Amino acid sequence: MAERLVFVLTTGLNSPGVTRATLMFSAISAAMDIETTLFCVQDGAEIMVRGTLDNEESPPGTPTIKQRLEEAIEAGVEILVCEQTMRVKGISEDELIEEAKVSGAATLIDLALEARNVLCLG
Repeated sequence: MAERLVFVLTTGLNSPGVTRATLMFSAISAAMDIETTLFCVQDGAEIMVRGTLDNEESPPGTPTIKQRLEEAIEAGVEILVCEQTMRVKGISEDELIEEAKVSGAATLIDLALEARNVLCLG
């Protein structure tokens, strides 16, 4: 079985530093040929909505959340968005970016059981 690492993203635009770091580390993990999943809950789900990051600003010399998300996607990170969070926040599946998939909470538990580690930043 391939090594697996799961990142849980609970932040979004409310905590850009933590969000960028989580996306960066997930991209690095995938680039190291580790099967990497990013499970988005709470505010982390909101940044997976198309257009949310279009007008985001970042301090000079600092990558935007959108840039870090693009790096994660290019590296092959699997992106899952919590279905219950989507329901609570009124997000529909057709609003998500193409690369994101809706997933139930039990999936996170299953992934955590089979992963080598689960990382939650922030």
